[in-house]
Amino acid sequence: MAAQIDNPGRNNPSEDEVLRQIEQAVLDHRLPPGTKLKEVQLANLFGVKRGLIRKVLTRLAHSRLVDQTPNRGARVAQPSVKEGQDLFATRRVIESAILETLIARVDDKTVRQLRKLLGSEQRAYQRGDSELALALSVDFHRQLAALAGNSVLEEYLNDIIRRTPLVILTHLGDDEQNRCRNQEHAAIIDAIEQRNVKNAIKIMNQHLMHIESKIRDKPKAPQADLETLLRPAAERAPA
Repeated sequence: MAAQIDNPGRNNPSEDEVLRQIEQAVLDHRLPPGTKLKEVQLANLFGVKRGLIRKVLTRLAHSRLVDQTPNRGARVAQPSVKEGQDLFATRRVIESAILETLIARVDDKTVRQLRKLLGSEQRAYQRGDSELALALSVDFHRQLAALAGNSVLEEYLNDIIRRTPLVILTHLGDDEQNRCRNQEHAAIIDAIEQRNVKNAIKIMNQHLMHIESKIRDKPKAPQADLETLLRPAAERAPA
């Protein structure tokens, strides 16, 4: 689930904790691309010093989640159409290699783990808990990489997955049809259980192409204030 921002100034969060909460807000689609990240406001929200926020923003810029411009401050990154298409094309290559590696070593326990995660994802969608469903959907791809046992492939995939929500929000919007399709996750698990590498890769490529093929420039939407954007969905007042 999304990381929560507790009472500012009371818990004295570490640099890593602040970074994780901002990164999670991006993954949860709560921080839209282009959102201005003001040091003073963030310091007040988290109850920390500006120097810590400055370090966090520098780290986020290094992972390309944030754009920093001299004299203009920091903003949540807005990937170009080309960058978005390149990210998904790279994901197809990496996730194909992950599936090939995973299927070569898969056992019944691994399949049960994947089906358990899929069940949690399906129940979240059925309850209408879109924020949790999105987090579990992303976690499905991460778990495939972790279970494959190749730490380099896992690291590359995690780096790309952190940037994927920004591509979706910049060029597709937050409509549910632009997210991972749960039924395709089920089909991927079926192919893994059958040890069918060719079919698993085919389904995964179709799964990712569903989003990649729709990446286009879209009009910018109005933005809410930073404090509202960082607050988890459960804490926000209904519109």
